[in-house]
Amino acid sequence: QVQLVEAGGDLVQPGASLRLSCAASKSISDYYVVGWFRQAPGKEREGVACISSGGAPTTYADSVKGRFTIARDADKNTLVLQMDNLKPEVTAVYYCAVGGYGSRCTNFRHFGAWGQGTQVTVSS
Repeated sequence: QVQLVEAGGDLVQPGASLRLSCAASKSISDYYVVGWFRQAPGKEREGVACISSGGAPTTYADSVKGRFTIARDADKNTLVLQMDNLKPEVTAVYYCAVGGYGSRCTNFRHFGAWGQGTQVTVSS
């Protein structure tokens, strides 16, 4: 089973940017899809962005389209999430996870190998 370690979360002001990274213990190309998810206090975990093993297609939650970009570096077994123009409503713990064939970004239950998460807080 792959092990995932997220990093890059921070406390930032609205409008700032952050780059999250997810380091995998083995090749993420072995998985059909990999993705970023988040969970805010009192809310269910939700999909933010996913990318297939081939690098495309990518899937984004409507709330982050145009502001977040997911990318994978297969050589480095790393998944990244570039987050621009951050808003307070994106405050949450962000996790990366892997999924098999048929996994859909809209259903976090399709994914596994969850890391410990990294906290993103957007506040003035």
